[in-house]
Formats: sequence, C-alpha cells, structure tokens
Amino acid sequence: MQKKDLLEIKKRYKKEAATFSKMAGCYVNGEKAIVTKFRETFLNLEDDEFHKYLEIAKKVLSGTIGNHILSLQFDEEKEEEQMQSFYMDLKRTRLLKDDLLDAFYEKVIDTYEYVGNYIILLFHDAYDVITKTEDNMKVDESEEVYEYVLCAICPVSLSDPGLSYVEDENKIRARHRDWVVEMPKNGFVYPAFIDRSQDIDQVMYYSKNPKEPHVELMEEILGCKVKETASLQKESFQAMVKGVLAEEKEDADGLFMDIQDQLHGRLVEFKETYSDADVAPMVLRQDEVEDLLRDSGVPEKHTVEIAKSYEQYYGVDLPLAESLLDQKVLKEKDQRRREEHLKKEVQLLQGELKKAKVEAPVEEYPVVMKVKDEKVSIIRTEMLGGKKCLVIPLEDHEGALVNGEKHGL
Repeated sequence: MQKKDLLEIKKRYKKEAATFSKMAGCYVNGEKAIVTKFRETFLNLEDDEFHKYLEIAKKVLSGTIGNHILSLQFDEEKEEEQMQSFYMDLKRTRLLKDDLLDAFYEKVIDTYEYVGNYIILLFHDAYDVITKTEDNMKVDESEEVYEYVLCAICPVSLSDPGLSYVEDENKIRARHRDWVVEMPKNGFVYPAFIDRSQDIDQVMYYSKNPKEPHVELMEEILGCKVKETASLQKESFQAMVKGVLAEEKEDADGLFMDIQDQLHGRLVEFKETYSDADVAPMVLRQDEVEDLLRDSGVPEKHTVEIAKSYEQYYGVDLPLAESLLDQKVLKEKDQRRREEHLKKEVQLLQGELKKAKVEAPVEEYPVVMKVKDEKVSIIRTEMLGGKKCLVIPLEDHEGALVNGEKHGL
C-alpha cells in the first residue's frame, strides 16, 4: 500500500467528485444499545451534512501508512473465507440488505472496547479507475471499477459548556449542550486499493491513536491477523533490547542510544543510495539486527539473545527500519554528545590554562602583579627620586597585599 493510492481515492471526496451511492449507520449509547439506525442516498444529503460526512470518510484514509493506516490480511485460521465473503456481500449489496447491516452493527457493538456513545457509519462507493500511461498521463477510459465499503466509528460526546447570546430574549444564557459526532477513532476500507486496483485479500485499517489500535476490531470484526502499528513496533523493540541488557546490569539506556544512532546512520545511507530509485523501504532482517547490535557495542551474548527474540516476535512480518527509529532517543543521544564534547573542551581549556601558568616567563620580571580590572587603566609609570616606579593609585579606604604583607592600610 502506497500513499499515492490513498491520495487517489481521497481527492475524490469533494462535492463535485464524490460518488458515494449509499450511507448507512447506527447510533450506539453508553449501554451498548442502538438508539437509532439510518440509511441515506448520499448525493441527496443537505450540503452541510454532505461535507461533514465527506470529512469523516476522508479521515479514515488519513495519517501515516504503517502507523495510522495498516494493510491487514485475513487470518486463514479464523474462517477467512467466511469473513471475507461477508464483506464481499456487504459491498456487493451496496448497503441495501438490512440483515447484513444488522449483523455488522451487532458484531461491532459486542466486540468494540469503547466506553461512551459512538456512531457506526458505512459508505458504499464505486470508483471508475482511469487508465494512466507510463508518463502518468490520464487516458479517458477505465481499467476497472473499484467498488468498496468504507467504515468509520466515531465517538459522540457532549459539546463543551459555555455561554451564548439568545437573540429572541436579547440575553446571555448558558449554551445548550448537544451530542456532537467527532472525527473517527477507528475505521477500515474493504477491499484495499493497492497499485490502483482492488485487493480482495487485504483490508485498509485506520486507527486515530497508533498506540491504541483496538486489535479486537482487527481480529474479531474483520477476521484479520493482528498487525502492530509503527508506534507499537518501536516500543516493542525498545522493550526487547532493554529487557535483555537490564538483566545483566548493562548501561541499557546508553547502549540503546548507540543502537538508535547506528540505525539512523544506516537509514540515511540507504536513502542516499536509493534516492533516485523506486525501491521498497528498508526492512530490518535478523542478520541486520545482529550487525547493528555488534556495531553499537552490545556484548555478543546479548546480541544473539536479542536477535533470536526479534525473529520469534516478528516472524516473517518484519518491521520497517524507520518504524523502529525513536526521534526522542536520537535527540537525547545528540544532547549527550554535545555535553560530552563540551566537557572535553572545558578539560582541554583547563589544561591549557594550567600549562600557560606554568610556562609563563615570570622569572624575567622582578615584579609580577595581579590587580582588579578597574585598576589596570589607571596604572602608570613615573620617575621618583631618579628611579622609574610603577604607580597604582589607591583610594583612602583601599590597600594592597604584596607577597602576603599588607600595605596602605
């Protein structure tokens, strides 16, 4: 799944280009009871509603691929054909069969772990995919019709309390609080749109919060294999590494910073090498993890243990190298590097200062003085009694310390 595929669908979500045929949904209260169900011909909606619903649909295709949007595959061990067939029927019947809609609503209500009111929305669309030539020019003929169902699950909450002007009464009163539909928290599109074509074996899954992707929707409602978001992969990798290092009382934080630094360097090199080529993003294999750990100074026994855990945890669904990169850790590493550099500079300067003091040719002068800065400008040389003297004017209350003896006090 690539960003350009999502953009191709999303750019149609505007008044003059939208082709949604039907929209159906139900409103669920905090007791998991259906308050109301509805179905609308989308193009007949009032303008305000039309644009708000489009905004909700567009949100399901927004965010970072691999973090907010995941490409899920049906799980063969969870009656793949049955679940896949259900969503094929939902798409094929264009949201017109009440029994299919009711079955879907009930499954979401029974499974979705959410406290509070929410609305389940389903959209049906058919996109006539226009042919593109090799130079990316559009040709006015269709390659295929991409027909799909988009689902959005949106929280419904009370509007904030406040004051408002009541025109009929010419008074300021407490504002009436309404139940407001928010942007979707979760959603999906089936079938997925991959390389400008439908893929009936995959689902495009959306999660507003990558750290709380609601795996119950992936497993129970979609019947797909659970997939970690980039945010969770990053946390899992960090826990995997630090867990092993901490057991041996190694400097887990410091070593993990070095690992992140090494990983960042490899990613930069990869991108520079393939900047002009259309290649897949860098994936971190087990052997590459071992090399990364060794180059970061991780002891060999820990390197082998972490690499083995990495292989067992991720299996064949290896994460992208960029997903394991933690920008906060990199910044902390950079801060440590600057602090260490400053410490070395201070030590160097202190050494040079001591050296300068030791090597100062004081023996060439019979008098070596140290005076306050404000006195330097008033020191003068005068001839007194036929001899050249150094004169330092003193105020009545001032004195001087010469070789440990006080003068002028």
